[in-house]
Amino acid sequence: MSFSWRGLRDGALHALPRQLAAVAGGLLIFAGFPPRTLWFLAPVGITLIVLAIMWPTTRLEHGASAVGGFGYGYLAGLGFLVPLLPWVGVYVGAAPWLALAAVEALFIALFGLAVALVNRHRLGPLWLTALALAACWSLTEWLRSSVPFGGFPWGKLAFGQSEGWLLPLASVGGAPLLSFAVALIGAAIAIVVVAIADWKYATYRPATIAGLLIAGVLAPLGAGAASLTLPDMDSGPQVTVAAIQGNVPRLGLEFNAQRRAVLDMHIARTLELAADIRSGRSPQPSVVVWPENSSDIDPLRNPDANVAISAAAAAVNAPILVGAVLVNGDGTTTNSVIVWDPVSGPGDRHDKGIIQPFGEYLPYRDFFRKFSSYADSAGNFVPGDDNGVVTAAGLTIGVATCYEVAFDRALTTSVRDGAQFLAVPTNNATFGDTEMTYQQLAMSRVRAVEHGRATVVAATSGVSAIISPNGTVTQKSELFVPAALVADIPLRQEQTLATRLGPWPEYALIAFAGAMLLVGAVRSRLN
Repeated sequence: MSFSWRGLRDGALHALPRQLAAVAGGLLIFAGFPPRTLWFLAPVGITLIVLAIMWPTTRLEHGASAVGGFGYGYLAGLGFLVPLLPWVGVYVGAAPWLALAAVEALFIALFGLAVALVNRHRLGPLWLTALALAACWSLTEWLRSSVPFGGFPWGKLAFGQSEGWLLPLASVGGAPLLSFAVALIGAAIAIVVVAIADWKYATYRPATIAGLLIAGVLAPLGAGAASLTLPDMDSGPQVTVAAIQGNVPRLGLEFNAQRRAVLDMHIARTLELAADIRSGRSPQPSVVVWPENSSDIDPLRNPDANVAISAAAAAVNAPILVGAVLVNGDGTTTNSVIVWDPVSGPGDRHDKGIIQPFGEYLPYRDFFRKFSSYADSAGNFVPGDDNGVVTAAGLTIGVATCYEVAFDRALTTSVRDGAQFLAVPTNNATFGDTEMTYQQLAMSRVRAVEHGRATVVAATSGVSAIISPNGTVTQKSELFVPAALVADIPLRQEQTLATRLGPWPEYALIAFAGAMLLVGAVRSRLN
């Protein structure tokens, strides 16, 4: 068979509309993420990705091949993740950002492969096809949240829905159900369009209507029903809490070089709050939450830091949840939140259990050192193994430190073990003036709804926030300014259905996706 440049050109032109649709679909999903409030673009993005793979070109061709589906999915992944993740490289260059996006896009490519396989071996009514495609998205999100190095859940569809109508579904089945609903709407729209265009589906009009109703009516109705049960700020006994944002002297990786300055800035803002309490300008909080890395000087080893934090706690007359870096005897470090009592000093603590690869620690350090001088900038942190619950002033608090809030299991464990409200201490100073802080705040809003708990977000440089159990942000700070947020929040004991079910909704979606793909594979062999 001779090589033909004309054939190559014609093939490229033939595929170009699919390629453009796939990239556009990824870009639309990105455009639906905070700080924008265009959450409704995410299902449209899914629609375009599915259409890029399923669209019938001729009566003999009913969509892309398996290889083509993988490729179009990869293009969609790049269109989504490249603009979503530039904060990764803001101070270390483009290479880590683009490498991460390129690797994570492989999981979207697997979704494209699954779409092609489901499309090739259509399993019956279109509503079943819609469910299968949405479940395949759930499967790839689970994979992306699990591997490699513990996974990277950033960019789950659920985290783009903090302003959306579907958000209440998080209280029923957690972030996985919320992501599934978004994918279901997008997939159902796509297969309805394909059904209208594809002669082969002419006899499936009733099922087409059923698929459209499932996605277009039942999912929003389910979310509306769930919203009726969401608690608000008056849904339990009240307690006053404060979040301190001390700010940092300068942004970037070098902010740690002025560790004492960062600590002093948080102490200073806490002393200002203490003065406001004494003058009656601010109510007395029961607990004060400081951010992650508010004391990168180990206060259990450094007497100066110990004395300064104790003085701040005494001045504000409340225990402080101090985000501290602790130095272990073997030279490793632990990212901890310590309850610092104004009388007894350091007590209960949470050691961050889900630590960030290539940031807080570096897998295969000697290998990656060959490619980047920034390899030695990665930390030497080790994970903790506690349940994420601390007790302060008689209150039971669930803590997810920064990166942990992206993982479903972190706060589920805390709330099951009695957390009455949630605290998310975080440090975004190493990512500059980027969208990262807003993306992470959206995760905290989803978690608040998922578990029906008020949530206190304390950030070094912003955005700090007070979040109602129904996901509403009642207070928030500006970026790069010292701030103190003080609010009355409810203490809750009730567990949402999502908390009680834990990972089982996601497991069910994964099993369903696996079953659909297996049936398709069997049918392929039989045919």
